Amino acid sequence: MSEQLIAGYTIRSAQTEDVPAACEIAKKAWVRVHDSFREIMGGEMHDVVCANWQENKAGQVSGQFERSSDWFYVVEREDDKCVVGFVTFGIDEGKSLGTISNNAIEPSCQGIGLGAAMYTFVLNLFRTQGLRFASVSTGLDEGHAPARRAYEKAGFDIRQENVTYYQTL
Repeated sequence: MSEQLIAGYTIRSAQTEDVPAACEIAKKAWVRVHDSFREIMGGEMHDVVCANWQENKAGQVSGQFERSSDWFYVVEREDDKCVVGFVTFGIDEGKSLGTISNNAIEPSCQGIGLGAAMYTFVLNLFRTQGLRFASVSTGLDEGHAPARRAYEKAGFDIRQENVTYYQTL
């Protein structure tokens, strides 16, 4: 199944050869998040608590493909077939719940509506599966602000906040 998102872009099922591009997009997209974390936590704590975050994020993304390739889609630019975004998700049929997990748009392609369109695509997949509920989690820091805006644009409107506390000992 594939679908045009916005003129010039298509979403389609991910293939094995798409995973390295998705991992690179994730590492680029999470720089802003880790800049925010560094500001909040301080450099020393961030460097210890979030050590190797780029490799860990890439491992999360590739691991999701290995575990559930059917639940992994990419956004492809039509003119050059370049992968510029990805979205992963899970389905809990017992709870009738679809959950969007790791996802990102190449930073140079952000701000044109691809994220919200990608989430709308996945929400429609959930609906065709007969699911009743959908969820997505994100941070409350400034680095996650673009993601929050895109989720809200896609219709997410019930918010349950969570806070993680740290301290230097």
